[in-house]
Amino acid sequence: QVQLVESGGGLVQAGGSLRLSCAASGRTISSYAMAWFRQAPGKEREFVAAFTRPSNTWHADSVKGRFTISRDYAKNTVYLQMNSLNPEDTAVYYCAAKVGYGLSLRSIDYDYWGQGTQVTVSS
Repeated sequence: QVQLVESGGGLVQAGGSLRLSCAASGRTISSYAMAWFRQAPGKEREFVAAFTRPSNTWHADSVKGRFTISRDYAKNTVYLQMNSLNPEDTAVYYCAAKVGYGLSLRSIDYDYWGQGTQVTVSS
């Protein structure tokens, strides 16, 4: 199985940028569909972005054009570049891995999760 550890969260002003990292160990990320989700207080966990095999990526409409998911196979790491942040992006961001390569926007379909990293955007 794979272990996931997120990093890179923090406090940023509106309009700023952050890059989140998800370092995987135990298995290579090429064995999974990888995704980012987020959960704001009092809200359900929501899909942010994902990539699947062979090289397809998807981004939620709410972040399209501002966030970009990428990966580095040599470092076994997935990234989420977040630009033009606004207060509505404030949430705990989670990295997730799904056995099999199909895309899913549902958190219930993902098998492995990191502990999450807090992103707070001030106005």
